[in-house]
Amino acid sequence: MRPTQILRGGGAPNWKVGHWLGDWGSMGGRKQKGIIHYGVSANRQNPIAGSFHDAIFNTFRRTKGQVFYWVTPIVIAYYLLDWATERNHFLNSKQGRAEFADEE
Repeated sequence: MRPTQILRGGGAPNWKVGHWLGDWGSMGGRKQKGIIHYGVSANRQNPIAGSFHDAIFNTFRRTKGQVFYWVTPIVIAYYLLDWATERNHFLNSKQGRAEFADEE
C-alpha cells in the first residue's frame, strides 16, 4: 500500500491504485465457510412438472376471488343493453310512433 493512500483516508483498498475488490458478491472479504450450494443441471429438471394441475386450481382460486368484481358490471351492462334494444324496437314500431307522435 502506498503512503499517500493512507493519508487520503485510511487503509481501505482503492481500485484506482491497483487493488481490485472482486466480482459482485465477493467484494474482497474473506471466504465464507459452512455454506453448501446444491444444484440440478438444466437438462435433468422437468420444467413443466405439475403445471397443468397448478393451472387448473390456480385459475379456479383466482377466479373465485375476483368473480364479483367483473360479473356485476357485465350483468348490469347486459340488462341495460337489453332495455335499450327493446325500447328502440318499441319506439320504431307502429304503437310507439302512435304514442309519441305529438312529442317530436
